[in-house]
Amino acid sequence: MREVPLFSERSRLVQVLTAVVAPAAIGALAGLALGWSAGVYYVVGLIAAIGGILAGLEHRDGWGGADRGLAGGTLYGIFLLLAHAATGKHAKVGLPEFEPILVIFTAIVGMFLGALGGRLRRVVVKQPGQVKGAPTSGSPV
Repeated sequence: MREVPLFSERSRLVQVLTAVVAPAAIGALAGLALGWSAGVYYVVGLIAAIGGILAGLEHRDGWGGADRGLAGGTLYGIFLLLAHAATGKHAKVGLPEFEPILVIFTAIVGMFLGALGGRLRRVVVKQPGQVKGAPTSGSPV
């Protein structure tokens, strides 16, 4: 597997684009799709989920990925609701009665997806001085 650069090693512009602009834009697209088609809405959600896992890969472990996913999921949910409200169209998918609760849901899902990506990086990418397949310190033999 080709090693993905760490988020902290990327330029400030790339950090802003990937951690702020991308989740907000995908969320806005999902909000627009919410008024167009349930199928398109779910496809955009799937793309966002894949993006959440990939964003987590830019962190050393699941904890860093979880932080990134929490922020990205929150932005996604906020911009989803803002874009949907701006269209004024009826949602093709059922929303919670209290719509802002959706932001909490997307934040939690984003957190778990980012954590998954961070965990995958920790498992797949060989750490310096570690033999692949050898147990890490503190791991049971």
